[in-house]
Amino acid sequence: MKRIHTTLLVALAGLALAAVLVPRVADPAAAPQITQKSCGTVTVAAAADLMYAMNEIASNFEKATGCTVRVSTGSSGNFLSQIENGAPFDVFFSADIEYPRKLEAEGLAVPGSTYLYAVGRIVLWVRNDSRLDISKGLAALRDPSIQKVAIANPQHAPYGRAAEEVLRKSGVYDAVKDRFVLGENISQAAEFVESGNADAGILALSLVLSPGLKEKGRFWRIPENLYTPIHQGVVLVRASQNPRGALAFLDYIKSAATAALLERYGFVLPAKGKP
Repeated sequence: MKRIHTTLLVALAGLALAAVLVPRVADPAAAPQITQKSCGTVTVAAAADLMYAMNEIASNFEKATGCTVRVSTGSSGNFLSQIENGAPFDVFFSADIEYPRKLEAEGLAVPGSTYLYAVGRIVLWVRNDSRLDISKGLAALRDPSIQKVAIANPQHAPYGRAAEEVLRKSGVYDAVKDRFVLGENISQAAEFVESGNADAGILALSLVLSPGLKEKGRFWRIPENLYTPIHQGVVLVRASQNPRGALAFLDYIKSAATAALLERYGFVLPAKGKP
């Protein structure tokens, strides 16, 4: 009888230890099961339009798994150059899927790991104290009171290229090109308008719906037929120091909870968009 009691205690202790070692996702219905030991630190390079959304996603992933996510945000083009020069990222979330594809072609990303995770949208945004009638759309930028228009630098920021494209197609480009204030990335362009250093801006919908800007301004949705769809892609960097953790994070990105979060920030999911 004493031997049976001892055996039972050992078995129970083993189960308790297993429960400690294996991180569990808090809501099995909302996110994928991750049944591995802590996946360490995952370093993420994310396009600036993802600044608020990615921080939420990373926080949720950390709570669900016990892993750590270190996020850097900036322009997709600059991250491309950094990774080509050996920057130590595990995962690259680009606002232009062609950049991850380029890394694959160059042998700098894991073959076949690129996929479309979202489609971005752009808007015309002004502060609440602006008198500009944005119901007129992009034509409102012809107003002489508009001295500076913020966009991301088209040279390396996909959202900047989209802004330039819509201005050309709408016939407004020549009227405003000398009034551009170029942000290093779309987040900096948003800061210019928020701070008053620009009168209006063509920004990512994901940023104007964020807690930082949602209550501070008004926006007009730019018709999608005026610009090439902003197909945003992610890829696993070949030189990743933590490929297991990176794969776990990419699996989490595909979860229902993350999909709902991205939609809340105005992104269109691949299955619901028209890639």
